Amino acid sequence: MRNIVLTVSYDGTRFCGWQKQDKAAAGKPVRTVQGELEQALHRIHHEPVAAIGSGRTDAGVHAAGQAVNFFSPIDSIPVQNYIPALNSTLPHDVRVISAAEADAGFHARFSATSRTYRYFLCGGRQAYAHEMPYVWQLRHLPDIANLNAMAACLHGELDCTTFSAAGDASVSKCRYIEKAVFYPERGNIVFEIAANAFLWKMVRSIVGSLVFFDRQKKDAAFFSEVLHARDRRLAGPTAPAHGLFLWKVEFNGERRH
Repeated sequence: MRNIVLTVSYDGTRFCGWQKQDKAAAGKPVRTVQGELEQALHRIHHEPVAAIGSGRTDAGVHAAGQAVNFFSPIDSIPVQNYIPALNSTLPHDVRVISAAEADAGFHARFSATSRTYRYFLCGGRQAYAHEMPYVWQLRHLPDIANLNAMAACLHGELDCTTFSAAGDASVSKCRYIEKAVFYPERGNIVFEIAANAFLWKMVRSIVGSLVFFDRQKKDAAFFSEVLHARDRRLAGPTAPAHGLFLWKVEFNGERRH
């Protein structure tokens, strides 16, 4: 058995998230990225093969660099051949970007040391039609300097209860945030955040809160108070899913917890 690790990109628009679900909607199976990938693996191996993802992206969230591993009972397939083999049977909104062989103990979720998300905002102009499924269209141009002043509070080991969603089953709400920064790119504003892990809907809650507070002319001192209050009621509206991308997953950094 070989342990194969993939980098997978997907357009989350027509998916109910990464994780395979048992329930059905209106009598039809729920479409998930994990489900599509496991179907493609089954076609190649002629037996069920589990696909393990580094994180569970929500419905509508995209990925440029989701990490996935699976155990292949076939030794004869060169590892690079998994890329065209899987892409030939996967739907067009899921693409395998790279493939490599890993140690038997590698686990896409538990071996990950850092995950980076990017959130794309369009402010101060009208987004083009082809951008609309992938950016949050704002009616105003945010103050990037103020956004970054507030985002600077998001560093180190933090209790992120304020930005947790109702129903989050995490035992601990503490996460180690490595960086959180806004920057302009090709007419848009990008928010990039990296941490050891994230709570359910945490990135969208942070982005929505920062944009909301900036619109209200709040400053870093105010945002720090909201963060450390550990009270979900103080957060701003949650940003829409379609502007969010799981950008990359790293495995060689320092393991926090």
